[in-house]
Amino acid sequence: NIVPWQILRDKKNIAIKILPIDENGDLILDKLDELFTEKTKLLSLVYISNSIGSINPVKKIISYAHQKNVDVLIDAAQASAHEKIDVVHLDADFLVFSSHKMYGPTGVGVLYGKKEKLEKLPPYKGGGDMILRVKFDKTTYNELPYRLEAGTPNIAGVVGFGAAIDFINKIGFDYISEQENILTEYMNEKIHKIKNVRVIGKPKKKCGIFSFVVDEVHAHDISTLLDDNGVATRTGHHCTHPLMDFFKVPSTTRVSLGIYNTKNEIDIFINSLERIVENFY
Repeated sequence: NIVPWQILRDKKNIAIKILPIDENGDLILDKLDELFTEKTKLLSLVYISNSIGSINPVKKIISYAHQKNVDVLIDAAQASAHEKIDVVHLDADFLVFSSHKMYGPTGVGVLYGKKEKLEKLPPYKGGGDMILRVKFDKTTYNELPYRLEAGTPNIAGVVGFGAAIDFINKIGFDYISEQENILTEYMNEKIHKIKNVRVIGKPKKKCGIFSFVVDEVHAHDISTLLDDNGVATRTGHHCTHPLMDFFKVPSTTRVSLGIYNTKNEIDIFINSLERIVENFY
């Protein structure tokens, strides 16, 4: 969420301000007012952290930003498969999410925007379908959404994405939420009992994402040994270097729970992690 704005900063010389978090990984909302000035144009934030699973109070933040006449963009990539998102209820000006986080194909995603906001956006890329009429002296651009969808679209990806959305809707977000909450509570109870394992971040509200470190053992080693036991995790900085810096860790091992997981699989993970940790101490 930071890189596009840094690119824009280098092009347009805009200023970027960062809302801090506390030691639990929650946004310090009391600091929000200090960031706004008459020049503030956009507030961009994640709905759910992909690193530590914290769920931000986006509706409350959007409402506050609108009182300051500031537009809001929500990065809902991590939330789209776990939370039922109603853009009208949230009143988000823009909202983005990706297919691969919803069990769909890679390389395709969605940009939602209020019509009056999208109509102000110029085309960022040239190509087929984004034009109405081309002349040597002037080109007339197409209407929405074609004006912002230059070139031959990723047809296969979009069809696959549609199937993934149908799959999630068939299961239902009420069921998804209920099952994932059960698994999250179960994992939370188990993982905090393992000695020498430190879970990074303890937000007030979170989904089933657990990033952890084992004292004095590299995260890659933990992940490799878990993999040998048939447990798939992700290791690294999770594209959130500033968060790693804040918690003073070079990387973490992350386990993510989804609708396909069971308590038995959590037990397999916990037992494997316990055996691995014991071998290091």
